[in-house]
Amino acid sequence: MSRIDEILQRAVNGERLSLEDGVALFESNELEKIGQAANQVMQRFHPEPQATFVVGRNINYTNVCNVYCRFCAFYRRPGSEEGYVLPNEEIHQKIQELEEVGGTEVLMQGGVNPNLPFDYYLDLLREIKQRSKVNMHSFSTVEIREMKKLSGLATYEEVLEKLHEAGLDSLPGAGAEMLVDRIRNKISRLKGPWQEWIEIMKAAHRVGMSTTATMVIGFGETMEERVLHLLRLRDAQDECIEKQLPSPGFLAFIIWTFQPDNTNLKAERVSSEEYLKTLAISRLMLDNIRNFQASWVTMGPEVGKKSLSYGCNDFGSTMMEENVVSAAACTHKVNIDLILKLIREAGKTPVQRDTYYNTIKVFGEEERVEKDFILQN
Repeated sequence: MSRIDEILQRAVNGERLSLEDGVALFESNELEKIGQAANQVMQRFHPEPQATFVVGRNINYTNVCNVYCRFCAFYRRPGSEEGYVLPNEEIHQKIQELEEVGGTEVLMQGGVNPNLPFDYYLDLLREIKQRSKVNMHSFSTVEIREMKKLSGLATYEEVLEKLHEAGLDSLPGAGAEMLVDRIRNKISRLKGPWQEWIEIMKAAHRVGMSTTATMVIGFGETMEERVLHLLRLRDAQDECIEKQLPSPGFLAFIIWTFQPDNTNLKAERVSSEEYLKTLAISRLMLDNIRNFQASWVTMGPEVGKKSLSYGCNDFGSTMMEENVVSAAACTHKVNIDLILKLIREAGKTPVQRDTYYNTIKVFGEEERVEKDFILQN
């Protein structure tokens, strides 16, 4: 039995892989074999032949940001004439449009805007919850860090408790990029060390909020650095489970690929093969995170479909609106009926879910949606 076969067999049997195992898999060219093993591990968590998706909308409430990430084409510096903060009524209108098509999740994120006081977020969340039943799966760790600074509160737990009470339901994994300081210093020096991202996520888990975990590849990271990222996520999830916190921890893991167009950071685009390989290895390494989302936004619908055979059980969000990735000239458009078609073509039954992976609707073989929307820019 080859070294790769032995590693894959251990993973399929439920054994935990090491840093050395992960690096060996990245050094291998046996993509299909690695993908097959990842699919077997996925089936251990999700034996039913289904693939889920959530009907959600991204709302980029401000593009003003003082973090200046080199890989971002969306932000505008404080004081820029192109900077904006959406009026509250416009945000409410966007949420109403989402609910009208059966949507349940709002991913509200912006730049790190130093001109918005902490009460802005609390008041906005309260207003939204008074008018809507959507799940607020919102803000990044760097936004939380800025809120802590502006609020004068002593700990991240205090900040997150107040946000949670006001209406923040869960925290997305934005801001992780690569949990390795060499890469973070290269692409976004002001975003802080990787330990800070982990610290904020752990604080969210302690106050009872679920979160998601992400990784962005294509910054010139080594294969060992990718595996280190995965191990740091795995360790944080272990801690949540072992301490029996009032949160399931990381509900899902998502890989994004760096989109270099219109940014200040030049790099080669990650190939579909490299994305699928990284996805499959991540499923094998992250043995304590149940759900993996496809990254059709950056890789396209067909690769999104293929990812359902490489460890993903979820097609992610329909993203009724998205501006950050689109600013980097990456605008794959997917409507709900196309998602149903792609999932069926992958041999799965489509299931609409909520943020917490509770089933909202199981779609029949030929069933379509009555209302639909297309990603808008």
